[in-house]
Amino acid sequence: MAASPAYGEEKGGSSSLGEPEYGHDPASGGIFSSDYKRHDDLKEMLDSNKDSLKLEAMKRIVAMIARGKNASDLFPAVVKNVACKNIEVKKLVYVYLVRYAEEQQDLALLSISTFQRGLKDPNQLIRASALRVLSSIRVPIIVPIMMLAIKEAASDMSPYVRKTAAHAIPKLYSLDSDQKDQLIEVIEKLLADKTTLVAGSVVMAFEEVCPERIDLIHKNYRKLCNLLIDVEEWGQVVIINMLTRYARTQFLSPNQNESLLEESAEKAFYGSEEEDAKDAKAEVASLAKRKPYVMDPDHRLLLRNTKPLLQSRNAAVVMAVAQLYFHLAPKAEVGVIAKALVRLLRSHSEVQYVVLQNVATMSIKRRGMFEPYLKSFYIRSTDPTQIKILKLEVLTNLANETNISTILREFQTYIRSMDKDFVAATIQAIGRCATNIGKVRDTCLNGLVQLLSNRDELVVAESVVVIKKLLQMQPAQHSEIIKHMAKLTDNIQVPMARASILWLIGEYCEHVPKIAPDVLRKMAKSFTNEEDIVKLQVINLAAKLYLTNSKQSKLLTQYVLNLAKYDQNYDIRDRARFIRQLIVPTEKSGALNKYAKKLFLAQKPAPILESSFKDRDHFQLGSLSHLLNAKAVGYQELPDWPDEAPDPSVRNVEVPEWTKCTSREKRKEKVEKPFYSDSEGESGPTESADSEPESVSEESGSSSSSGSSSSSSEEEEEEEEEEEGSGEQSEDKEEEEEKRPKRKEKEGSRKAAPGSAGSPSEEEEEEEGAKKAKKKKAPQGRKGRAETSSEEASASESSSSGSNSGSEAEAKRRKAPPSSRTGPKEISLLDLDDFTPPPPQPIPSSSIVSTSLVTDLEGLMLTDTSLAPALLSPTFGAVRTYELLHRMAGEGLSVEYCFSRRPFPGDPHMVAVQIQISNNTDAEVKSLRVSEPKPLSGMRIQEFPEIEHLAPGDTASVVMGIDFCDSTQAANFQLCTHTRHFYVSIQPPVGELMAPVFMSENEFKKEQGKLTGMSEITEKLTLPEKCRSDHAIVQQVTSAANVGRVPCGADNEYRFAAKTVTSGSLVLITLERREGATAQLTVNSEKMVIGTMLVKDIVQALAQ
Repeated sequence: MAASPAYGEEKGGSSSLGEPEYGHDPASGGIFSSDYKRHDDLKEMLDSNKDSLKLEAMKRIVAMIARGKNASDLFPAVVKNVACKNIEVKKLVYVYLVRYAEEQQDLALLSISTFQRGLKDPNQLIRASALRVLSSIRVPIIVPIMMLAIKEAASDMSPYVRKTAAHAIPKLYSLDSDQKDQLIEVIEKLLADKTTLVAGSVVMAFEEVCPERIDLIHKNYRKLCNLLIDVEEWGQVVIINMLTRYARTQFLSPNQNESLLEESAEKAFYGSEEEDAKDAKAEVASLAKRKPYVMDPDHRLLLRNTKPLLQSRNAAVVMAVAQLYFHLAPKAEVGVIAKALVRLLRSHSEVQYVVLQNVATMSIKRRGMFEPYLKSFYIRSTDPTQIKILKLEVLTNLANETNISTILREFQTYIRSMDKDFVAATIQAIGRCATNIGKVRDTCLNGLVQLLSNRDELVVAESVVVIKKLLQMQPAQHSEIIKHMAKLTDNIQVPMARASILWLIGEYCEHVPKIAPDVLRKMAKSFTNEEDIVKLQVINLAAKLYLTNSKQSKLLTQYVLNLAKYDQNYDIRDRARFIRQLIVPTEKSGALNKYAKKLFLAQKPAPILESSFKDRDHFQLGSLSHLLNAKAVGYQELPDWPDEAPDPSVRNVEVPEWTKCTSREKRKEKVEKPFYSDSEGESGPTESADSEPESVSEESGSSSSSGSSSSSSEEEEEEEEEEEGSGEQSEDKEEEEEKRPKRKEKEGSRKAAPGSAGSPSEEEEEEEGAKKAKKKKAPQGRKGRAETSSEEASASESSSSGSNSGSEAEAKRRKAPPSSRTGPKEISLLDLDDFTPPPPQPIPSSSIVSTSLVTDLEGLMLTDTSLAPALLSPTFGAVRTYELLHRMAGEGLSVEYCFSRRPFPGDPHMVAVQIQISNNTDAEVKSLRVSEPKPLSGMRIQEFPEIEHLAPGDTASVVMGIDFCDSTQAANFQLCTHTRHFYVSIQPPVGELMAPVFMSENEFKKEQGKLTGMSEITEKLTLPEKCRSDHAIVQQVTSAANVGRVPCGADNEYRFAAKTVTSGSLVLITLERREGATAQLTVNSEKMVIGTMLVKDIVQALAQ
């Protein structure tokens, strides 16, 4: 019904006053309608007693507002209906009032009591609308009323009303900044809100009112990180930007040690040995004192929780995450944002413009990130000029010796474009490439000289300017080009190009002694008609020729100076007087005359052609200030990293005592303690307990067996033990605990009557005693055990202990009375805030394994552990383990991986990756598999066979193959269970992309002779004290890379060889020890990128 009047309104509505109106709708009036009768029918409908007419009128008024028409003259008629009992009418009245309350403040004030009544309305939309209208009335008198309304709304049951309260806070602050302290209290209250609807709005209010109050964020930091994925897109952008600034003040720089190492390496390489010996020692000492960087778990939490948002459909969210990673992530991890940003280049031109501005800045510092996507920055003919110029900027930044030929071929095509500004920018880009990459300088110069014969004057002019800059680098070799350019003075009319040619001829007049005076003669003829910039260069040319070749040019110089003396421009007149006094000796001229030659013909440094985006990175990426390259109003500087990390405990949230129990203890309480089931059922664990890594580590250390709260000193001890110990040790605890009460349990089960309720409680007392005893003995048991156990032993023990605990639980469940069974079910129903619902209890069919058999198996496993390292690592280096999925992110499922350095059986071109999956939950995990591998172009992933089920506490080891295509780009895929999907990625160190090759010394030298020039990378380094023995050097090199040792006749040389797994390219490593502790590392490989990265890794390994 509402559609047809609105449609008629659109046809016949008047867009401006006094215009004739056509239409069939009675609201639009006839052709001769007068202004004072406008909207009379709407006013009548609003004054009627029928709600249906009022609703129809309001719909049409809101439709008018939506089309941008002015409906302010209806304000008195609409505001009367704010007290209407019909909810639909009331909603639309509030929509209208929000739009016009600021313009008609006096009339809105008359209805303020109605708005206050609306704040108590049972409908949440009405309450929110009333608050929105109230905060839109910009009159200082009602500030106390607004303050009261915001405080009440902040405690409202509805999250939508609380969100509106958060929106009202900045409005009130802009009206009266004296209310800041009270508003901060409201912000603090709303920051503690757990709903995703409120999070974005309150962070926006925080940024507007009190961005300096970082202390308000501490307690809510982890909650905001965990809620981020579910907040609406507008809120995600605000929260990510705020957390970027927060992280820069609270965490250490993840690249601090890396930058120190790079600086020390550069100084050692370039500096003189004597001067830098002391500096090097001091740096080594400072590096030794500095603790190795360990990323704060909260820092990692932020990076992990923002990464999935790179797949957001909203460009602003992707850009926000990209800037967060660029400013906060370790260098090795920043690469993940490149693919997401390249995806945004398929969007609208406005989005492309902003993204390319940021990519241009990033590509200066992190060139390697975007190199794989070079073709995405090629220019299309349909691109707007601004986009073309930005893409040129990025291509120029990405140019290096390997891809320069491709890029120059692209540039050749661009020069033929019809877009003159773009052609000029391309020529400048060619100049920059020639400056940065020495080996293509001559090629670029020749290409630019050919452009001088182009028909288009602008192309020629721009080429001249760029050639002038390039010739300054090596003028002696290019006198022919200078002669060629001198001939162009007759044809080129662009002032900047003429000025550039004259400057070149004047500067290098000694290289062209015959042509220079002739050029001056021609320019003297046309002096009066030249532009000012050309006239100044003509004067300079005359002066330089007078000083070097006064015979030929004396009269010409006097003629030019006389012309300049009477020029209209005072700059030219001043220059002429100054130069005459300087070069022509007279009685009045002072001592400067002697130094005229030195002043005019001094060696001038060659100009450095730099990117215009070089200095933009001091602005936060993605901000308006970065886009404009000027500080915008309201811009907040990105803080510098702190030298020492602030106390991380400020982010710990105090968890109520009843929530401090791990999933394993929860399971035991469900089985053993019907006494506590009711109290736990009433209050389920909160979201904060689930979401913080610190609190979880604290929980898993503590034992809530007795029900009474333990002292703080005990908790601290347990927290330390948990951090030191691994999952293996916690399994030891459990196994020790199970062995002790097992015999007692059997005896008790024989004596106990089937229906008696007394027997379980006696057993509980015994088990509690055992737990307390275990608590004291655990550290000693852990020490003795950790020395002799291996990964394999712990895995087998965990599986046996898991089956024991399951069968033990089964036995107890049979004995427990019916009342104890109903308790735990109630807990799972009330456990609403917890992310993972409690899984069903496992009921194993196997009988209880005797303790003697467990110890026998333990003994068998321990005897085989000595063989494990030899199988895992064929080379000297120990195999390093990396985390793929943390048990917090995996909700109890933890996954680690290592590069086993064995050939992958399915495909010799794949790297074998050994994956260890541990189930730390109390439920069986089913159907573990790899799903939807999304490798980059060329990469291949061979999934491991599906693991059908993994029992609680068990660990499974599988092998998968990945063809990385000889690159260190991460392989992304999903790890799936029967209930969840986890996005994970494996990024290989460059040393794992190769397999050892065994060859003789002669073969090594022969192959090395083929791989010289650009395929050879050399680095000098200083070996530390502990890394000077043969064994230590070989061990460090083989730990950094999967290489084989090559026999060598010389004592001071070590040789290693390998080939890349995918392409089979040879990689040859030579380490030659020099006098003292110095050494020279040489890597020969046709894969230059791999060679460069390998040198860096080996130097780092030897420096440790």
